[in-house]
Amino acid sequence: MKLNLLNTARGLVPMYDADHDEKKKLKIGEVYQAEIKQPRNIRFHNLYFALINCTWEYLNEKQVEFFHGNKEVFRKSLEVAAGHCDKVFSFRLKEWVDVPKSVSFSSMDEHEFRDLYDRVKDVIFSTILRGISESEFEKNLINF
Repeated sequence: MKLNLLNTARGLVPMYDADHDEKKKLKIGEVYQAEIKQPRNIRFHNLYFALINCTWEYLNEKQVEFFHGNKEVFRKSLEVAAGHCDKVFSFRLKEWVDVPKSVSFSSMDEHEFRDLYDRVKDVIFSTILRGISESEFEKNLINF
């Protein structure tokens, strides 16, 4: 069971109706163990994918073909270039290759995700959007 809780002077209080309903399932007088972590910001998560989608629109036809027209491959390539990856051995290629790590809510906290966002943005502006100002890009980012 996962609950979103607000810390108040009276203690932790369920944030949403669904959280309140889940908390009601806990029996009074029983002992429970909880792992406390701050949930990631869904708006920032959406902004990250808007960053990827907006950048994808800036690609020319040759670049899109290079990524086989696959935006997900493009995203993962950006993440690897940003250093968000693990090394694994490819038996088929007989060499070590970089594989992107997950960006799921359960695999990263907010701080780690913001750091990834900044590193991916740096890769985008240093390799793909050279010559395009951040302010011009951000005007278009609003549309995603």
